[in-house]
Amino acid sequence: MQLENALPWLALCLTRGIAARLSARLLRQFGSPEAVFSAPLRQLEACELPAGTAQAVAKKEAFTRAEKELAALRSIPNAHLINWTEPNFPQTLLQIYDPPVLLYLRGDPQILNAPSLAIVGTRRPTLYGTQMADRLARELAARGIVIVSGLARGIDAISHQGAVAMQGRAVGVLGTGIDICYPKENKKLYEKVLERGAILSEFPLGTHPAPENFPVRNRIVAGMPLGAIIVEGAQYSGSLITARLAMEFGREVFGVPGNVTQPVSFAPNLLIKQGAKLVTCGEDVIEELPTPVRAALTNPEQPEFEQRNLLVAASLTGSGQKIYAQLSSDEPRPIDDIVENTGLNSSDVLATLFELEMKGFVRQLPGKLFSKVLL
Repeated sequence: MQLENALPWLALCLTRGIAARLSARLLRQFGSPEAVFSAPLRQLEACELPAGTAQAVAKKEAFTRAEKELAALRSIPNAHLINWTEPNFPQTLLQIYDPPVLLYLRGDPQILNAPSLAIVGTRRPTLYGTQMADRLARELAARGIVIVSGLARGIDAISHQGAVAMQGRAVGVLGTGIDICYPKENKKLYEKVLERGAILSEFPLGTHPAPENFPVRNRIVAGMPLGAIIVEGAQYSGSLITARLAMEFGREVFGVPGNVTQPVSFAPNLLIKQGAKLVTCGEDVIEELPTPVRAALTNPEQPEFEQRNLLVAASLTGSGQKIYAQLSSDEPRPIDDIVENTGLNSSDVLATLFELEMKGFVRQLPGKLFSKVLL
């Protein structure tokens, strides 16, 4: 939507007391935001609007704020507003019971209707969860599937990193305005996702993270993709809520099985018991997708993980090769063990590990533990 034509849509969504469900009811009743604002007060009150909200609509109180919002949007590169009547609006979201009426977007609007899958999970993943999220994102992105997640710490960020590492596409759905990156340490990832896809939100510019925003955000993460993959999540986690929303919306739900003694394995293991598809690799997910989607996917060209790691090892020389040979993708190694087994001094080991980490070959974990990245 051209920003010049977005004013009444923005004004409706910015009117106090009107959230997605109420704005949708008004639009279905009157047909357009212009018609909503032209309706007499008595007719608005007949729609069971609270008295203050009906008066705010009748007085067009939100238009001044909407004009300021449009001015701010124009200053953001590649920013768009997409309402639910437009072809670029995610058509899958129109199938859920409370779709957003208006979406803020930075990036490529056409990506919103490409085949996509959500990968979600805990903010504090285990090494196993980290590896599985990265592996699934890489395999699916390599096949042309858009990876959707919330750009949060943990599994969300790892999934996006895996997608962009394969030059794949991604959509980050925020619980803030599109102009705010949360958490701040994901700023570089935010920019990479923007380059490879889009940043999406239904919240106005300047909206800061608040607990109540994330369940609202999660219904888009659950409703826009073809399905949701739950990697790790505790008993009362947001990832379990997202999975249940996906089920309600008729989406496919997938679970990565986990160690039953780990609290973060509760969500995927429970979902698998309840009928979610158990997945251990990208192909497990792809075989459950609709036939037309599978037929349109690209064929994977990358070698298997083991072969790619052999290629990495062959490309390294000197201390890099020695250190890489000491690492495992399954069990992290403490730096003292690496120093002892390589015979190198600690400063050389630290410098080389940092270089390998920057290249994406090695991941550092809390406690100065290091492991290979599944490439």
